[in-house]
Amino acid sequence: MVCSMEFPALKNDRLLRAARGEAVDRVPVWVMRQAGRYLPEFRELRQKHDFFTICRTPELAAEITLQPVRRFDLDAAIIFSDILVVPQALGMVVEMRAGVGPMLPAPLVEPGDLGRLVTPVDVRAQLGYVARAITLVRHRLEGRVPLVGFSGAPWTLMAYMVEGGGSKTQSRAKAWLYRHPEASARLLGLLTDVVVDYLVMQAEAGAQLLQVFESNAEYLGPDTFREFALPCIRQVSERVRAGLAQRGLPPVPMTIFAKGAHYALQELAGSGYEVVGLDWTVDPGVARAAVGPGVTLQGNLDPCALYAPVESVRERGAALVRSFGRQRYIANLGHGMYPDMDPASVQALVEGVHGA
Repeated sequence: MVCSMEFPALKNDRLLRAARGEAVDRVPVWVMRQAGRYLPEFRELRQKHDFFTICRTPELAAEITLQPVRRFDLDAAIIFSDILVVPQALGMVVEMRAGVGPMLPAPLVEPGDLGRLVTPVDVRAQLGYVARAITLVRHRLEGRVPLVGFSGAPWTLMAYMVEGGGSKTQSRAKAWLYRHPEASARLLGLLTDVVVDYLVMQAEAGAQLLQVFESNAEYLGPDTFREFALPCIRQVSERVRAGLAQRGLPPVPMTIFAKGAHYALQELAGSGYEVVGLDWTVDPGVARAAVGPGVTLQGNLDPCALYAPVESVRERGAALVRSFGRQRYIANLGHGMYPDMDPASVQALVEGVHGA
């Protein structure tokens, strides 16, 4: 593994300063799924390679990671990968089907299916390609902006593994929580172990901020979230920090983005993460009051706002800064980019935030 001391010096540290609550000259901005299908250069490369082939090939993943940073004055790069590489590491087949999205053709149906999972997971052997891509990107960025690593959170990963793909109700996965609480806890614990090792490996490889995506939080109520999802979220932050300290590595800021978990903002603020990401359904003032002064907020422009005329998008970017304030804030969307969005809208958003 390449030591972080060998990487080029960081020239733009706004993202890290904002995450730590330090003063910034202007609000940092990046967007979720900024490396992806809305960019023509991504589509060109994607025509030549399978999605997961790109994820597993450091040269290709690095190229896609760098594409939006070349186009826009963003304050961060995020490694190109997918949260479902974790179920793959556990031996599950994951396919990315055109027009459908991710599919797991042999999902977990009953508790006995946990025996099909390949454990324990050797993260370096199974997911080392992500670490190699991170190290490669750190060098090719030449210190331009920080690099963000990420993982899905245990509940979100479990939901995909049980549902076999995306779902509008998550009824099968939620049924596990009610019918099989002990098996659910075992699966969530197993996933927590893998996620911790995976994120520690990413930080060792050069990731400078780690984001945990609890994308399916919106399907849980307060009680099930607090019983099943929140303990794993807390464990991830605690154990990643401990793992880095054990290796003599400095801590890296961490972000928790729990989409739809407006009911748990106080708990998320106390879960050990420097940054709490918000979706577009949360009022900035309500969020700030809930998390308190010691946590940085990230978000939360409705992704569909990027369909507006570019001048409107630019103004909405400036409005984010007015609503959230200039300190302890990272501008972003409330979820990821959609494939049919115009790259010019991202440029307008960045200009609006930076000009505010």
